[in-house]
Amino acid sequence: MLQRYDPRNADIRYWVDGVLRHRDEPGISPFDSVVQGGDAVWEGLRVYDGGIYGLDEHLARLRRSARALGFEQVPADADIVAAVRATLEANDMRDGVHVRLTLTRGVKVTSGMDPRLNQAGCTLIVLAEHKPPVYDTGGLTLVTASVRRPGPDVLDPKIHHNNLINSILAKLEANLAGADDAMMLDGRGFVAETNATHLFAVVDARLVTPRAVACPEGITRDTVLRLAPGEGFPVEVRDVSQVEMYTADEVFCTGTMGEIAGVVAIDGRPVGDGTVGPVTARLARVYTAHARAHAQRLWADSSV
Repeated sequence: MLQRYDPRNADIRYWVDGVLRHRDEPGISPFDSVVQGGDAVWEGLRVYDGGIYGLDEHLARLRRSARALGFEQVPADADIVAAVRATLEANDMRDGVHVRLTLTRGVKVTSGMDPRLNQAGCTLIVLAEHKPPVYDTGGLTLVTASVRRPGPDVLDPKIHHNNLINSILAKLEANLAGADDAMMLDGRGFVAETNATHLFAVVDARLVTPRAVACPEGITRDTVLRLAPGEGFPVEVRDVSQVEMYTADEVFCTGTMGEIAGVVAIDGRPVGDGTVGPVTARLARVYTAHARAHAQRLWADSSV
C-alpha cells in the first residue's frame, strides 16, 4: 500500500508560526528541535465537511505530550485551532482533508541536544493535504516485524512524539516482505499495534484489542471501544498474542488517516476467509457516520 500523490496538493500552503508558505518554500529552521533530534509532538486530524472529528481529544493529547517533554510557551488551544482554520482557508479545504499538526520544542540558540538551548518557545506547524483514507478497502496484508514496540520503561507511548524511527524500521521490513504494513509486538512478545495504526481482532462477534502498554491511546481506537458495544459487539482490552491474530475471524486496524480498514492476511496466513469481514465493514460504516456527525465545526457555516 503506497499513498498516491494528489495533484490538488501541488500548490498547497502550510503554516509555520503565523506564516503561510507554499509547499516548495522552506520554512523550518535547521536549528529547530524537530530537525535536531525529532524533538516534537504531533497529531493527525481529519476534516469532515468543515469540521474535525475528535478535535478536543487530539489537542488534549498534544498538550499532555508537550507537558511530558517539558515544552515551554505552548500555544493555547484557541491559537492552534485558529492556525488550523487559517491553513484550511488558505487552501480552500473543507472535506476529505488530512491535517498533520506538529508542535516542536522550538528553535535552539545553537546546535545541541540540551533543551536549555531552546529559548524562544515552541514552533507550530500545520500541514493540510487533500487526502482520502489511505488504506485499500479491499483489505491489507501484514507481516510481523522483528523490531519491537518499546514500553514505558524505554519510551512511554503516551508521549505522541515525532521520533518515528522505530515505526519506519518496521515499515521497511513490511516493504521488503511485500506487505502493506508491519504488525509490531511489545517487549514481552504480545501484539502492540502496526507501524501506524491500532489493531482489533474479531473473535465470535467479540472485539479484542491490545492494552495501551506499548501503543498510544488512539482517538479512533477509543471511538471503536465506545461504539462497538452499542452495535452488539462487546470489547475486551487485554494482552493479545500473535497466534490470536492469526486465528481470529476478522482483523482490522484503526487510525485517523485510514479510519477503519480490514486485514486479510498476516505473515502469509489468511485471516478468516481472506476477505474483509462483515463486522469490520459494519463498524467502518458506523465509524465514518459517527465521525461526520460529531466533527467539531471550525466555521459557523460549514459551507463557507
